[in-house]
Amino acid sequence: MSIGLGLDTGGTYTDAAIVDLDSGELLYKAKSPTTREDLSIGIRGAIENVSKEYLEKISVVSLSSTLATNSVVEGKGCRVGLICIGEQYNNNVSCDFQTCIDGGHDLHGKEVKPLDEQKAIEFMNSVKGKIDGLAITGYLAVRNPDHEIRVRELAKEILDMPIVCGYELSSGLGFNERTSTAIMNARLIPIIDDLINSVKKTMAEKNIRAPLMIVRGDGTMMGEDMARTRPVETILSGPAASLVGAMVMTGLKDSIIMDIGGTTTDIGVLRNGKPHLNPEGATIGGKSTRVKAADIATSGIGGDSRIFINGREIILGSLRVLPVSFAAQKWESVKESIYSLENQTNHRMTEAIGLDNIILDCEFFRTLRIPGPEAPLSEIDRRLLELLVKEPLQLKKAGEIIDTHPLNFNVKKMEELGYLQRIGVTPTDILHADGQIDIYDRKASQVCVGYLAQRSAQTPEEFVTKAKAMIKNKLCTELMKVLLNEEGVKDLGPDGFNLLAKSITHQDGKDFGCRIKVNKPIIGIGAPSRIYIGWVGEAFDAEVVIHDNSDVGNAVGAIATSVSESIELLIKPRMLGSNEAGFEVFSKLGNISAETLEEAIRIAEEQGRKYVMEEIEKDGASDVTVDVEKFEQTFGYGNSTSTALMELHLRVTAAGKPVPFA
Repeated sequence: MSIGLGLDTGGTYTDAAIVDLDSGELLYKAKSPTTREDLSIGIRGAIENVSKEYLEKISVVSLSSTLATNSVVEGKGCRVGLICIGEQYNNNVSCDFQTCIDGGHDLHGKEVKPLDEQKAIEFMNSVKGKIDGLAITGYLAVRNPDHEIRVRELAKEILDMPIVCGYELSSGLGFNERTSTAIMNARLIPIIDDLINSVKKTMAEKNIRAPLMIVRGDGTMMGEDMARTRPVETILSGPAASLVGAMVMTGLKDSIIMDIGGTTTDIGVLRNGKPHLNPEGATIGGKSTRVKAADIATSGIGGDSRIFINGREIILGSLRVLPVSFAAQKWESVKESIYSLENQTNHRMTEAIGLDNIILDCEFFRTLRIPGPEAPLSEIDRRLLELLVKEPLQLKKAGEIIDTHPLNFNVKKMEELGYLQRIGVTPTDILHADGQIDIYDRKASQVCVGYLAQRSAQTPEEFVTKAKAMIKNKLCTELMKVLLNEEGVKDLGPDGFNLLAKSITHQDGKDFGCRIKVNKPIIGIGAPSRIYIGWVGEAFDAEVVIHDNSDVGNAVGAIATSVSESIELLIKPRMLGSNEAGFEVFSKLGNISAETLEEAIRIAEEQGRKYVMEEIEKDGASDVTVDVEKFEQTFGYGNSTSTALMELHLRVTAAGKPVPFA
C-alpha cells in the first residue's frame, strides 16, 4: 500500500487527509485550528492522532494553502522595495518604497535606453534596513531581461535579502501585471518559508521521511525549493486543490465548486474533469497578475470575515478576524469582558468618516508576533504588541493601560504586517447567534450581536436577519459574476444588478420579478459550506452536493494531483508578413535567431524540453512525460485569403509522479 499525506493550511483551519494512493480511499482525516503565531502547532494538531502504522508508510506529503491568497486579499506580507526600469508602475499592488530608473528594451529585445545603474545603487542604499525583499521589473524585459539581471547583480552586492525579477515569473506582455506579480512574490517569500519550515519541523517530529510537495495555483505540484523561490505560484493553491478534491470525491466532472474558508470564498468551474486555466493570469481581490492558475474567482468573504457597524449601517468587510465565540472559549478574560457587555446600555453609534477609525467594545486584539527592531513601528505600537502578548484586550482598555488614546495606535499597519490580529463578530458568530451552529461559545456571539444591534438601533433579530441576507447576497453575487463572465458578460451595470438582486432575494418589483436557475450542480467544499451553499442553492434552484468529506476537500485534492513544470516560448518573424527575414525566439532562457520557422520551432522545443526536464528533476519526479502545445496567431491581408504568421506560442510541460525517498 502506497500512502500519501495531504495537508491544507487555511486561514482558519489546517486539514489533514491520509489517502491510499493506489485505491484513492480516504483512510484518515482531521482538522486543527491554524495557529498563525506558530503554524507548526496547527499542523501538528491535524496529524496528532494518525496511527504510527500510517505515518511509517507515508511516501509523499503534499501541501496546499490559502495563506498566499489570503495575504494578497488582506494586503499582508513583508516590506518590499521596487525598482522599475523604463516605465512607471500603476501601483495596483502597493509596495513600501519604489523608484523608476532609465533603461528598457523594444519588442525585438534591443536596448532603447542605457541602464541608469547609479540611480539603482542610490535607491538600494537608501532602503537598506527598511525592506525585507526587492522586486525588479523592466519594460519589455520579457523580450530581453539583461537590465533586470544587471540590477539583480548590483542588489546582491548591496542587499542581503530575497530578490525577485519579473521576467522569471512571466513570459507575457503586460508591464503592470508583471510588476504586480513580482511585488507579490517578494512579499510572500517569508510567509511561504515559514509555512514550509513549519511542515518540515512537524514531519521531523513525527519521523515522516518523504518528499514535501507544494500545490500550485493551476492544481499541479512543485518541490519545496521551487516554492520558496516562486511562492507567488502558490496563489490559489488551496482553491485549485479543492477543484481536484471535489472531482475526486464526488466523481462529478462538470460542476461548479464553491470553497468557503475563513477568509475567502473561491469559485471555479469544472468542465470535462479539468479546471480551466485563466489565460490572462489569476486575479486576486481585484488585482491582476501574470500567475498561471486555474480560472478561480476569489472574493474576500468567509466564515471569519469582519462584521461591524458604522452608524446604523452593517458592514461586511474582507478582513479576517477571530470569531468572538472562538476567542471567548479560548481566553477566560475575553469571555468575561464580552459577558459584561450583556446589560450595557450604549448611546447610538455615530457615523465615522474613516472605517479604520471605528473602535468597538466587542472587538479585541492579540499579538501574533513581536517584530525586530528594524520594523517601522512607533514606541506606543511596540508597547501595545508587548502588552497583548499575555492576553487579548479591547483597544480602549489597552489605551488606558499605556495612557494614550486608542486612535494613536497604528492598528491597520500592524494587521497588514501580521503582528496583530483582531477578534470580532463574523458570519460564524451570526450562525451561532441564530442557533444554526453551536461549536464554540454561543452566548458570546449572542452578546456581541446584541451589542452591535443596540448601538445601530436594531433588535438582535433584525441585525441577524440583515447580516444573513448580506452574506447570502455576497455569495450569490460572486457566483453569478463568475458564471456571467463565462458567458462573456464582464460588467452587469446597475440594471443587471437590479435583476440579479431580484433573483437572489426572490422579492418582486412593482410589476415584475426575476429568477435565475443554475443548471450545474454546486459542490460545496469547506466546513461551513453545508449552510452557506444551501442558501445559494435555494436562491438559484440548483442541486447542491456536499460530500461527507467536504470539510477536508482541499487536503484530499492536494495529494491527488501530479508534479509539473512548464515554460512558454514565443516565436515571431523579424519582419511582420515576411518569412524570408528570419525568426526570433524569446523566452526567459534568452533570445535566439533562426532563419526558418521550422528551425525556430526546433530550437524552441529543444530549449523547452531541456529546461522542464531539469526543473522537474529538481522537484523529484518519476514517470515523466513531456507535452508540447502550439498556439498560432495569424492575420489576413489584402483582398486575398492569404494569412501571415504574427506569432507562435509554445508551451512545453513535463508531468510526473513524486519520487518517494529511498
